[in-house]
Amino acid sequence: MQVAFHCPWPNAATWLAALRARGSEFTFVPWPEVRDPEAIEAAVVWRPPAAILQQLRNLRVICAMGAGVDYLFRAGMTPPQAPVVRLVDPVMNERMASYVLAAVLYHQRQLGRYREQQRAGVWRQVAHRGAADVRVGIMGLGPMGRTSAELLRRIGYDVAGWSRQPRSIAGVRCFAGRDQFAEFLGRSDFLVCLLPLTPATSGILNRTTFDALPEGAVVINAARGDHLVEADLLAALDRGRLAGAVLDVFSVEPLPKDHPLWRHPDVLITPHVASLSNPGTGAAQIVATLRAVQAGEQPAHVVDPADYAPAPGSCD
Repeated sequence: MQVAFHCPWPNAATWLAALRARGSEFTFVPWPEVRDPEAIEAAVVWRPPAAILQQLRNLRVICAMGAGVDYLFRAGMTPPQAPVVRLVDPVMNERMASYVLAAVLYHQRQLGRYREQQRAGVWRQVAHRGAADVRVGIMGLGPMGRTSAELLRRIGYDVAGWSRQPRSIAGVRCFAGRDQFAEFLGRSDFLVCLLPLTPATSGILNRTTFDALPEGAVVINAARGDHLVEADLLAALDRGRLAGAVLDVFSVEPLPKDHPLWRHPDVLITPHVASLSNPGTGAAQIVATLRAVQAGEQPAHVVDPADYAPAPGSCD
C-alpha cells in the first residue's frame, strides 16, 4: 500500500522515519514526491491543503497526526469515500492531563501573584484553597478529558465533567447535554475546555458561559482556539467576572504580536504545547490503522462525520 505523507512540523523527518520503521510493508511517500496520485490508498496528514487530498481519488483512509480533526471536515476538504481516523495516544492523554494540572495549580497556589511579588522584592504569604475545596469542571470527556479528570480526582480535587452523551467516571460527577450545562458551569471554579471543535462547540467559551460560572472562576482552554470568543474573555476579565485564564490555543496562530491577550495581566499564554503528538507512539497507532484497512477490517477511532455537520447540538 502506498501512503501519502504531509506534515508541516519541524520534526516531520522524525515522524517519517518512525512510520517507515514500524510499517516497513508500506511505502510512505512525502507529498512533494508523489508522482502517481491514483496509486495512493492512504494518507497520513496534519492540516494539508485541500488540493492534496482532492487529488488522491483512491484513498481508503485518512490518518490524522493529532487528536483534532476539525480541519478535515471543511467544505471540499476530504474525499467522501475516505474515513478519517484521529490519533488517540495514551502519551498525549497524559501530557494533556499534566498541562491541565499545572494550569490549575498555577492559579490555586497563587504562583502568578508570587512571581509579581518576586519582581517587586515583596515577601508576603497569600492564602490558597486546598484541592478538596477546588471544583474543576472539564468540558469534553473523551480520552484526554477522562485522563485529566482521573488525575485531578486522584490528587483530591472536586471534579466534574460535561459531554454530549452521558459518561461514567469513578469519583467524577458527570453532566450531559444542554439541559445540564448550566448546572455544570455553576459548580466550576476552574473551567477546562478539552472539547473537539465542531459546529456545535465553536464559540462555546463566550459571555453566556462565563456569566454562568462562579464569580472569580478561571478558564483553561487547551482544545482549539475557535472554542473561545476572545473579546468576551477579555471583557469578563476586565469586569472581574473571571479571575484569570490559561490559554494554549488561539484562532490565529502564532498569536499576533499586537493582540491584547499578550499584555493582559490575568492571562497566561503557552504556544500550543499542551499535548504535542509523539512520533513513536503515534506512528505505532497509525501503522495499526493501515494494517486494519489493508486487511479489510474496521480501524479504531474512526470519526463520525455527522459530528462535524453544521447542525445544532453539543459536544463530545
